[in-house]
Amino acid sequence: MYLRSIGILLIAFCSITPCPGQNSAKPTPTEGDYVAHDFHFKSGETLPELRMHYMTFGKPERDASGKVTNAVLILHGTGGSGRQFLQPQFADVLFGPGQLLDANRYFIILPDNVGHGKSSKPSDGLRAHFPQYDYDDMVAAQHELLEKGLGVNHLRLILGTSMGCMHS
Repeated sequence: MYLRSIGILLIAFCSITPCPGQNSAKPTPTEGDYVAHDFHFKSGETLPELRMHYMTFGKPERDASGKVTNAVLILHGTGGSGRQFLQPQFADVLFGPGQLLDANRYFIILPDNVGHGKSSKPSDGLRAHFPQYDYDDMVAAQHELLEKGLGVNHLRLILGTSMGCMHS
């Protein structure tokens, strides 16, 4: 009876928590950079090359008219990066098979915004000569990344944390 109870508890535990040797099926992101040439900021300044780093899960699907039908944009908060969504509290409950944002069904895009992560930022070398930018510029850069960099012309969902929520 005692061993049977332990076996049942172990089965229940492994059904909600990955156990050693159990495949958690957490997808691996694809990373890339899109470079926007002669990017114009709201301040009137221009940057010859604005790098937007991103990670993706899944692949875009298009309908007969060419509209992307499965793209999901997830935006990070101030001081963060798209990488924050790879942490277990997000990735382990969102992107796996059968989960809310199953990477087998959706094309998930996790960008690093201007001034964050691996995207262009003042600390890359320009420091005080980096163009002044605000949320409008960040949203415009995200839009260009989607349309020109990734060929995404429609989002099924956009969400974010903190600053990313404001951008959405």
